[in-house]
Amino acid sequence: MGKLTRFVCRLVTALACISIALASASAEDAAPALRVATRLVPPLVQRDGDHLTGFSIDLWNALAGRLGAKTDFIEMPDVASLLDAVHAGKADVGIAAISITADRDKVFDFSQPMLSSGLQILVRGKADQGAPNPLQGFMRLTLSPMILVWLGVAAILIVIPAHIVWALERRAPNGIVPDARYFPGIFHALWWAAGTLATQADQMPRQWLARVVAILWMFTGVIFVAYYTAQLTAALTVEQIQGDINGPDDLPGKRVATTRASTAASFLREQHARVQEFETVDAAYQALLGSTADAVVFDAPVLLYFAGHDGKGRVQTAGSVFRKEDYGIVFAEGSPLRKRVDRALLELRENGTYARLYQKWFGPS
Repeated sequence: MGKLTRFVCRLVTALACISIALASASAEDAAPALRVATRLVPPLVQRDGDHLTGFSIDLWNALAGRLGAKTDFIEMPDVASLLDAVHAGKADVGIAAISITADRDKVFDFSQPMLSSGLQILVRGKADQGAPNPLQGFMRLTLSPMILVWLGVAAILIVIPAHIVWALERRAPNGIVPDARYFPGIFHALWWAAGTLATQADQMPRQWLARVVAILWMFTGVIFVAYYTAQLTAALTVEQIQGDINGPDDLPGKRVATTRASTAASFLREQHARVQEFETVDAAYQALLGSTADAVVFDAPVLLYFAGHDGKGRVQTAGSVFRKEDYGIVFAEGSPLRKRVDRALLELRENGTYARLYQKWFGPS
C-alpha cells in the first residue's frame, strides 16, 4: 500500500510539472510579439532578400533573445515616421540610427547608447567632379585667408624698410630717392623696397648705412619669396586633391543633401547651408551623384559604408567625423521595456556579443 501511495504521489508531481511547463510555453507562445519600428540605413539596417539585416537588426535580435521575446519589424520610410509610430503606440520600440538628443529626450525614453559616432561629409570622387575650373580655383585661392595673411606680411616688409631707406637716401646726391620731400620721395622708396622683396631691384642706395639695409633686405626677399612659393605650391596641391568642401566650415552656401527631420538637417540649417531634405539617404546619394547637390551630410557609419561599397570610386568622405552623437533605442515615455533592454544590452557588452557584432559590421572596435 505504501509503495502504491508513493507511486501515485510521484505521478501526480510529474504531471503537475508537465502541466506547468506546458502552461508556461503556451503563455510564451500567446505573448504578443514586440513591434519594432526601423528604417533602411545601411549598414545599420538593410534588406537582404525578403528579410532585414544589419548591425541594428542583429543587435536587436540578440537583445530579443535575452528578453525571450519575439519580434515583428515594421519598416518606416524615415526617422520622423519611425518616431511618430513609437509615440503613437503603433510600435513598442524603435531602432536604426537614431541620435539621442535633448529635444527627443523630452518626448521619448532612450536606452543607454548602443553606438557612438557622429556626422560626416560625403562628396563626389575626383572622377565624377569633372574638369576643374582654373579661374574659379585661382579666385578662391586669391581670396583665401592664407593669401590675405601673406599680403599683409608683404605690405609690412615693404613699408618699414622703405621708410628707413627714404630717411637715409633723401639727401644723398644721385640716390634712389630723387626728392627729399616725403611725397613723392616715399613712393620711390616703396618701389625700390617692393622690387627688392621680389628680388628684382635694379638700383643700390648711395649711403653706406642704406646699403647695409639693402643687403639685409635682399636676403630677406630671397627667403620670403622661397617660403611664399612653397606655401602657395602646397595650397594649390591641396586644392587639387581635396576640392571645395573639406569640413563643416566649407558648408555655408553649399547645396547639401540629407534626410528629412534628421539631426544632420538641423545642423545644416545652423550652418546656413542650402539644405536639401530627402525621405531616404539613398535619394540623397543620387542627388550628389547627379550633381544637384554638392555634398551629403549624414551619420558617419552610413556614409563610410556607402563610400566603401556601392559608391566606391564615385564618392569620398571629406574631413573627419564632427558633432559627435550617440545612437540609442527609442521607447515611448515611461515604457517598462527600457530597463529590461538596458540590462540586456549590458549583458551583451559583458559577454562579448556586442563586440562581435561591431567587428562584423564596422571592423575592429
